[in-house]
Amino acid sequence: MAYFPKRYHPPGTSPGTLQQGESARGIPLEILLTDYTDSEFTELVLVEAEECRAYLERDTVTWRHVQGDAEPDTLRQLGKLFGLHHLALEDVINTGQRPKVDDYRGQLFVVMTHPVIATDSRDLKMEQLSLFVGPNFLVSFHPGPNDPFAPVRLRLRDHAGRIRARGSDYLLYALIDLIIDEGFPVLELLGDEIEQLEEQLLAAPTRNSLHQLHHLKRTMLILRRMLWPQREVLNALVRDESGIIAEENQLYYRDCYDHTIQVMDLIETYRDMVTGLLDIYLSSVSYRLNEIMRVLTIIATIFIPLTFVVGVYGMNFGNDASPWAMPELRWYYGYPLVWLLMIGILVGMLAYFRRKKWF
Repeated sequence: MAYFPKRYHPPGTSPGTLQQGESARGIPLEILLTDYTDSEFTELVLVEAEECRAYLERDTVTWRHVQGDAEPDTLRQLGKLFGLHHLALEDVINTGQRPKVDDYRGQLFVVMTHPVIATDSRDLKMEQLSLFVGPNFLVSFHPGPNDPFAPVRLRLRDHAGRIRARGSDYLLYALIDLIIDEGFPVLELLGDEIEQLEEQLLAAPTRNSLHQLHHLKRTMLILRRMLWPQREVLNALVRDESGIIAEENQLYYRDCYDHTIQVMDLIETYRDMVTGLLDIYLSSVSYRLNEIMRVLTIIATIFIPLTFVVGVYGMNFGNDASPWAMPELRWYYGYPLVWLLMIGILVGMLAYFRRKKWF
């Protein structure tokens, strides 16, 4: 997971250049066409962009979804057919864009970010979703291998809810709402991971715990960077002045805006928790080090007077030459008396330490 996942052309490239970079993943391209009214529904898998021209001329809502790495020729065909701006198409091929909404005279270009947790590595992946919406059409792009809009497609197929009775602006709402709500399961998984890590840090922090902690901190940083601007996108759509979003549908966008606020609240809460976990780790490591140093200090302190006693009686000054020499060297019970003295010192010091509650 890179801090800067954006694709970009070399500096100085002409604006609107459509050219795949070396970082393209080579995911096979799939083009899905969904055309519907309240009473009719058509779903096709197409190869060329020109195949949906006939549907644009009908009084229906046409949704063209491009799944996988879109080639420049495909983007040019779609741009010519739907009148898509070349600067917006450049943002489609150069993924990693900041979420935004642009008004291109009669159509809106929306960039959203889709968070995905990899099942094998548990790493976070941020996938860009590009959406063009006009009066009776919507074109969406997703460079990943799996279609994120399958639940919306199922609702259209089953005629569930009011989605087929509304226009393309309501379809845009349904797609954006799905993208934003996808953040809640991801945050739930991260919340469980934070909770488990907290218990591990309180019980027995390890170097692996520190690695997990930094991984979580990095994940929350990227989540905040990529999902925070989506609140601005929804705010702009709620206050849309292009006329594409009907006034009756702005209420749904306001509800979607509330969901972005909830996502950001969770992200900020988890960021604070991760920062607190770092403090817990440092405190736990410091506490364990203090415990070790306290035990070692007690042991060293106990042996200081004992070392002094054996050092005194290890000088071997006999009392034959002088009456001021060490008379204890010739005592009959001198050796056991010295042991009793040292044991008494040991017991007395332990009792003193216990009374002071040092251990």
